[in-house]
Amino acid sequence: MVQKVDKLKVYAPGRICLFGEHQDYLGLPVIPCAISLYIEVQGVRRDDLTVNIDLPDIDDKESFLIENNIHYVKERDYFRSAVNILLRNNFTFSTGFDCILRGKIPISAGVASSSALTVAWINFLTLMSDQSIELTPKDSAKFSHMAEVLEFREPGGMMDQYSSSIGRVIFIDFRPKISIEPIHADLKPFVLGDSGEWKDTKRILTEVKNRVIDITKSITQKHPEFSLHEATVKNIYKYTSELTKEELQLINGTIRNHEITIEAKDILKKKWLNHKKIGQLINEHQSILRDVLNITTPKIDRMIDAALEADAFGAKITGAGGGGCMFAYCPNNQSEVLNAIEKAGGKGYIVNVENGVRFEILET
Repeated sequence: MVQKVDKLKVYAPGRICLFGEHQDYLGLPVIPCAISLYIEVQGVRRDDLTVNIDLPDIDDKESFLIENNIHYVKERDYFRSAVNILLRNNFTFSTGFDCILRGKIPISAGVASSSALTVAWINFLTLMSDQSIELTPKDSAKFSHMAEVLEFREPGGMMDQYSSSIGRVIFIDFRPKISIEPIHADLKPFVLGDSGEWKDTKRILTEVKNRVIDITKSITQKHPEFSLHEATVKNIYKYTSELTKEELQLINGTIRNHEITIEAKDILKKKWLNHKKIGQLINEHQSILRDVLNITTPKIDRMIDAALEADAFGAKITGAGGGGCMFAYCPNNQSEVLNAIEKAGGKGYIVNVENGVRFEILET
C-alpha cells in the first residue's frame, strides 16, 4: 500500500516479440522485449464519481460514472472493463478522476499499444483506489489480461500484459503453469518500422490459432501421445500420412518456431552475447511467419529487405501480422537501417530495451 494519491502519472511500455510469435495462445513459450515507447496516463482526483479521459492523440474523449457493472458502449471498451474487473476484485473508489492519455506507441500495429494502455490504466486505478495499492508485476499482468482479453473473449494470450508490466527481456513459459524468467541479455538498440498498414488483429489471431488447434486435435485423436510441447521437426514426419501438405507445413512451422525460441533463450542467457546468431534466428523465425503462416504483407517484406540490405543482423514482423510493424536488430548502425526502412515507406523509431510499468506521484 502507498500513501493516498491525489495526482498521478503512470507509464507503460510497448513491446516487440523477439521469438515465439503466434505461440503463446498455444501454450508455447515466448520471448518478448519491452521497448522505449510508452502509453502515459496522468490524472487528478475529482470530488464525484465521474471519470473523464482526454485522448488528444486520436482527438477523442471518454466519460463515464464509476458504478457496479458499468455498461460497455463499444468493442474493446478497456477503460470501463478495467474498472469493472477491479470492482469485482474488491477494489473500491470514492472518487472519479480527470485524466489525459498520451502515447508514442504506434496504434494497432503489433507493438502492444492496447496492452500498454490497459496496463497503465489498471495501475493508475489501483493506485488511485481507496486501497492505494501498488500492484506486483504479476497482478498487473493478471488484471490487465482480464480486462483486455477475458472480458471480451478475445483470442490473444498473456505475453503483452506480462511484457508491459515486467519490462526488459523475459522468457514466458505456460506449462505446467505460467512462469516468468528474466533474461539479462546485453541487447543493443532496435529499429522499429511502422508500415502504416491497418491490420485486423482479432481476425488474424483467430484464423491462425484455430488452424493450428484443429490440426493438433486431428493428430491427437489418432495419436494421443502427440504434444506440441514435445514434438520436434525431426519426429513430426511420422504423422505425414494423416496430414495434407498444407497442414504438415503449418504444424512443422509451428514446431520449428518453438525450437527457435528455445535456441534463442540459450543464446540470450550466455555471458557473451552472439549478436549475429540472434539476428540469424530472427531471420529464420521471419521466414516461417512469411512463408508458412502468411502473416506478412508486400510492404513489410520490402521494409525487412531494406533493413537487411542496410546490414541489420535480423528483421521480422512483430505482432499478429497482416500489417503493422516490423523491427530490425542492428547493434552498430541504427541510423542507416532507420533511413533504409523509411525509404521503403515505413516510419522508423530507434528503440531500446526498457523497464516495465512505473509511476510518478505528482504534487497537486
